[in-house]
Amino acid sequence: MTTHATERAITRWLLSSSRLADIAYADWAHGRPAVLRTGGVYDAVRMPQQLVHAAVGCTEPGTVNAVLAEVLDGPVICQPGSWYYALVPSGTCETWRSALAVVRGSGGWVGIPRMDRTEPTAVAAYWAVPVESVGKLCSADAVAGLLDDGRKRIEALAP
Repeated sequence: MTTHATERAITRWLLSSSRLADIAYADWAHGRPAVLRTGGVYDAVRMPQQLVHAAVGCTEPGTVNAVLAEVLDGPVICQPGSWYYALVPSGTCETWRSALAVVRGSGGWVGIPRMDRTEPTAVAAYWAVPVESVGKLCSADAVAGLLDDGRKRIEALAP
């Protein structure tokens, strides 16, 4: 499959939870993230930036993104200054046991940037780890482990 065909397939997959794909396309055309439902083909773990940066051991976006790609091996969205969102399998919301993050599942929403938004910005959401293929998601266990590592590093610094 060509890169363009892969991007189209991924876009269709991301939009499969939406009944209003035209609105999502319009948002992307205007440079805004599309607000899409979770709980269909993916859930989203809202990870505090502080925990992610502590787990990685730095705040430099390029390094953070590379570590997230290696550790989570799935798509992650960055909302600069506040959150990272790891896309995980649908149903994770029902089985999630970590108090360190909230999972948006059925009935939830997440802002999904356009596929080409992969460069770090100061304010706009972007793909810290882009979607590689249809259905490839982060492991919920890997996400929980990353957050726990961040918690341990923060606690180790506390007096």
